[in-house]
Amino acid sequence: MRKKVYLCIYYKHSTMEHLEYQEGRTELESLGKFAMIDRLTSGFPHFNKSTVKGVGDDCAVLGTGKKKTVVTTDMLVEGIHFDMMYTPLKHLGYKAVAINLSDICAMNATPRQVLVSIAVSNRFSVEALDELYAGIRLCCERYDVDLVGGDTSSSRLGMVISVTAVGEVESDKITYRSGAKLHDLICVSGDLGSAYSGLLVLEREKVTYQANPNFQPDLDSYDYVLERYLKPEPRADIVKLLAEKEIVPTSMIDVSDGLASELLHICKQSKCGCEVYEERLPIDYQTTRVCSEMSQNMLPVSNALNGGEDYELLFTISQKDYEKIKDSTEIHIIGHITEEGSPAVMVTPQNSTIQLRAQGWKDNN
Repeated sequence: MRKKVYLCIYYKHSTMEHLEYQEGRTELESLGKFAMIDRLTSGFPHFNKSTVKGVGDDCAVLGTGKKKTVVTTDMLVEGIHFDMMYTPLKHLGYKAVAINLSDICAMNATPRQVLVSIAVSNRFSVEALDELYAGIRLCCERYDVDLVGGDTSSSRLGMVISVTAVGEVESDKITYRSGAKLHDLICVSGDLGSAYSGLLVLEREKVTYQANPNFQPDLDSYDYVLERYLKPEPRADIVKLLAEKEIVPTSMIDVSDGLASELLHICKQSKCGCEVYEERLPIDYQTTRVCSEMSQNMLPVSNALNGGEDYELLFTISQKDYEKIKDSTEIHIIGHITEEGSPAVMVTPQNSTIQLRAQGWKDNN
């Protein structure tokens, strides 16, 4: 029997017409996002001494001096990350920059520059792109960030936005996901689950509108959760607050994929377990209200654990720093780090434990 071989045939537009695999096909969804990143990037050597940290954290860390440069990039794809039916272009431009600045903040760093690249179809006018860049400019001005480059291209379908952000931080202030220690306190800024609640409201109104185009949605009472989804803010204020209180977190990550996912990242890279307390999770009343409207079985804590796109900062600190933050209204202590080999769990008000799982997150150890 003849062995199967790899066969690729390319045509003018570089599309793959036929590909036969030697040992079958592995579906992308079988790995999940983070396992796929690990698979594709593991084994890449570093040839430059200036590469301090590569793939595996919120940012890459570069440089050889007392100050380090941190770099991150993110992509937003129409139909995957945003829906033009309910996403204003000005908000979209703002959000595209803001979520990258959030990654910079998650390294305990200060954002300095961004580069923005877009690919758009002829469905968009020049005026539409003006509106998009008005949002980009607004975010840059708010956080004292310079737009220093990028690229533009045509697209056959819709819009794609790619932003690269650059920041700086002193070497002894850099915070990775891997530094959490036994008994450290787990902290989170702001509140959780509100962005996903905003998305649920928008999707509900979209379905109603599609069924009846004469329908005019009334969104006035959902202003907070809608803004949390459409126009998130990076928590540069928390980085500044920690610096003022002379606190260097032992680990940190931003909450882009839900609290459970981010806790699992910290536990995996810090080689530890954790306990968080359900009653300590900061959840806004509008999030609770949306959940009750959507379904009797929808719990606000589920939005907090798995909703994502809150872009709050999740971090750990030494117990010796407790007195410095105990009275803060913007920082909430939600649990503590446990020993290596322990699971990541949430403790309910009834004192039972639930092992944390994250949608779309797979541990490929």
